[in-house]
Amino acid sequence: MSNPFSDFFNSIFAPKATSVLGIDIGPSSVKVVQLKKQGGKAILETYGELSLGPYAGTDIGRSTVLPVEKIAEAVKDLLKESNTTTIDCGMSISIGSSFVAFMRMPLSEEKNFKEMVPIEARKYIPVPISEVSMDWIQIPKDEQTLSEFQNGQKVEEDNMADILLVVINNDALEKNKRIQSILGLQVAFSEVEIFSCIRAAVDAGIAPQVIMDLGADSTKVFIVEKGILKASHVINRGSQDITLSISKSASILFEDAEKLKIKDGILGTDKNNTSEISSITVDYILSETGRFILNYQRKSNKKVSKVILTGGGALLKGLKEKAQNSFETTVEVADPFSKVAYPAFLDDVLKEAGPEFAVAIGLAIRRLQEI
Repeated sequence: MSNPFSDFFNSIFAPKATSVLGIDIGPSSVKVVQLKKQGGKAILETYGELSLGPYAGTDIGRSTVLPVEKIAEAVKDLLKESNTTTIDCGMSISIGSSFVAFMRMPLSEEKNFKEMVPIEARKYIPVPISEVSMDWIQIPKDEQTLSEFQNGQKVEEDNMADILLVVINNDALEKNKRIQSILGLQVAFSEVEIFSCIRAAVDAGIAPQVIMDLGADSTKVFIVEKGILKASHVINRGSQDITLSISKSASILFEDAEKLKIKDGILGTDKNNTSEISSITVDYILSETGRFILNYQRKSNKKVSKVILTGGGALLKGLKEKAQNSFETTVEVADPFSKVAYPAFLDDVLKEAGPEFAVAIGLAIRRLQEI
């Protein structure tokens, strides 16, 4: 039996669609952004978000584990509610279903080098090679650090290559293919969320920048130099943990705790001690992030220029100020919608929503660049 949603789109839209979608399927919600290319610019046509909690019979804001059919149902509902008009898209792969590693290996003749990288990569992959798909790029040399003097000894590094290895679980790729099949989408690519986020949130710059992506069930931290990922770290706590702590401490429902978290953040002295409870989780995340940044700075002998907050927890009241005091550097909230054109009256709304849509925007921008 054919899928009416799929048939509807396939009957109207030709493959040469000028509009594209970025579909970000996260643990607690699905986000979609539709862009079109016009006059050399990316134009925002529509966007939307839908919580996955109700599809799992639980609260809005909770992290979920859903079967593919339920995820497809949620995506279908979101596309309908957002009035999207194309099936051409890119889809996200969660960091939990992928693996990013940094390798160093000797350079040899180009032909042998290309053959050796996949062999060397197997040493870094903790699961059977048959269960994953992998790709890699050679990171360009930093001219300032081609050779250094350490303890009076010159260290020659010209014959060493830095490799960024990206590994994706085949099950995650298959999940996206099944969603594509159910909904009749034309998925041009699946991309690990880190790289989509970098594309949307990081500005051009030479000095290292840190992205701190505060999601529902985890916080992803990664360092970018000249647009290239240089280091990454996952902290297994996120904005949902703050809500759960408030719920337990105040003996209230998750839904009510979520409202208190949004209202009070980590500022003030509310009667429910919400700010103090929230700060416990936030302090842990900031402490782990700080250690990660410090370790990178020591190894690279470079100071990060700023920290960019993204994800659903980025707008938690007081987070930006607390992070700035903790890291002693500039802290900004990501504004990914600034990369696209939209009506001026939406400015305040999109600045508020922006941090949650970084991945979806990054996916859509990549797809626009490809067509």
